[in-house]
Amino acid sequence: MTTNLSTLSPPTAACRVETSVAHDADEQARNLHGWTQTYDQLTAGRFVGRLTGLHLDDMHVFCETTSQSLRQTCEVPSDAYWFGIPAGDEGTGRIGPQPIGRDSLAFQRGGVEFELLTPGGYGIFGVVVRGEVLHRHAEAVEHADLIDRAGQTGVIPIDTDHKARFCALLAGVLDDTANAALSERARRNLQTSVLSSLFDLCASTSLEPVAIPARPRRQWIVSEARDYVLANRDRPVGVPELCEHLHVSRRTLQYCFQDVLGLAPANYLRAIRLNGARRELCGAAPGERTVQDVAAAWGFWHLSQFATDYRKLFGVRPSETLKTVHPPASALLAH
Repeated sequence: MTTNLSTLSPPTAACRVETSVAHDADEQARNLHGWTQTYDQLTAGRFVGRLTGLHLDDMHVFCETTSQSLRQTCEVPSDAYWFGIPAGDEGTGRIGPQPIGRDSLAFQRGGVEFELLTPGGYGIFGVVVRGEVLHRHAEAVEHADLIDRAGQTGVIPIDTDHKARFCALLAGVLDDTANAALSERARRNLQTSVLSSLFDLCASTSLEPVAIPARPRRQWIVSEARDYVLANRDRPVGVPELCEHLHVSRRTLQYCFQDVLGLAPANYLRAIRLNGARRELCGAAPGERTVQDVAAAWGFWHLSQFATDYRKLFGVRPSETLKTVHPPASALLAH
């Protein structure tokens, strides 16, 4: 059975996780939207296939499991790339003549038909990303080329520990976003997180080593990042935006922050905004501001997440800080 859908993502404002269960190979092929493909069942027995997927604006993340051995002829849209990561160590799949081992992932450019052989009980995570988005992320954020090193069709060697973490991330993405509508910003951040983790997955074997700036340059990068975040306090500045602003790769930015502060960039940037919000809460006169007002002013639009992060950092809820009477600075100086 062949299914032929040209779009990578359905035009919907609220992207949700969809799960389907199929009882024959044809039905399984139909359930994987956005592909041109044919599934042939090779081993005898009742077929059960499960597919859980999330369509984002420029990316499709999914997990597929099938109970019987299959020969699959597949083709993703011409403007996209597919990455396939075995979900476990049960059996060995193949892309064309090449085995997809536990220390590798499969890769294919869009618009080209390829063949997959998967054994019974096989599970695989898939990431399909629009080519323009992947190339822009590689150039502006990673400063590393993943596609040229992957070849036309085949496999990319990966570290097994990184693979386990990446699979856990994808499983979490599919689990955490189930039954939850995602805003445009949330979808964009989620796509960036998956792409960054995908590059990390391949970094130990496929990508260039991180560039290490001199110590003064490292300190300048951290200082400039802080200034930029404070200048744009009303919205969350992400690591990709900082990389573009500072003209450094994500891995270089991570190294600088780890070396200078002992923290990951995202953790530090969140802490800067949380501290700013705390100062405003402390300085607010009774009835002058609400927690929601202050959170929004510092780019925290998800109020419950803001409260969770705030309490984790400071040990109290933001509402408790707001209710506390803080003496003015002049009174403190008088003592």
